[in-house]
Amino acid sequence: MPLPIIAIPADTRIAEGTVWHAVKGQYIDAALKVARAMPLLVPALGAEADVDAVLERVDGVLISGSVSNVYPELYGRPAGEKDGPFDPGRDGVSLPLIRRAIERGIPLLAICRGIQELNVALGGTLASEIQEQPGMWDHRMPETTDWDEAFAIRQTVNIREGSCMARFLGSAGTIQVNSLHRQAISDIAPRLQVEALADDGTIEAVSVIDAKGFAIGVQWHPEYWAETDAPSRALFEAYGKALRDYAAARR
Repeated sequence: MPLPIIAIPADTRIAEGTVWHAVKGQYIDAALKVARAMPLLVPALGAEADVDAVLERVDGVLISGSVSNVYPELYGRPAGEKDGPFDPGRDGVSLPLIRRAIERGIPLLAICRGIQELNVALGGTLASEIQEQPGMWDHRMPETTDWDEAFAIRQTVNIREGSCMARFLGSAGTIQVNSLHRQAISDIAPRLQVEALADDGTIEAVSVIDAKGFAIGVQWHPEYWAETDAPSRALFEAYGKALRDYAAARR
């Protein structure tokens, strides 16, 4: 049986004096090796992208993390000096892709920037530089060039009883994750429910209320240790099962 196919919106990057459309290899590896899905990259074409043409041909959508942030005017706030960097081409693909995937019941997994895009796509807002707010932890990436150290699993999140995440992971309670970010959900979108919280109250996972299929967002990075960390692997395996079920139903 052929592998299910998933769409991953690309970031824009400047390298060698030109624009590249790219996705970090960890997302591709986790999708292929753990979810057992074939990833296809969707260029960051902004409004020129035909998201329905993409969704007609895939069995799922994976929204990855990125160094860029969602443009604040998309959730009703003027952009400030600290809000960047931005990637409007990606915003213009990811947000409509998220909305249409949910409408069509196509399995959706949104990670880091992805959970923020999911919240904005459904009408929520974001908070910037959360480490500057009273009582909040510093969730930013450590200053190191060692990527294993930067993405080390070091933070506790609390999975809510009866949540989708509890079902996918096998139980509620605490797990350890690698959550790296300076933005987070502020006003949660009406169609989202909280699945997990950090000890400082930061929303770390959400699900889409009344979704037709798998529709989960996490603020941490399960892709990085998906082959070796049990909760990360369980999430990608649950996503993979949803992909295969959707693919089988549409054939």
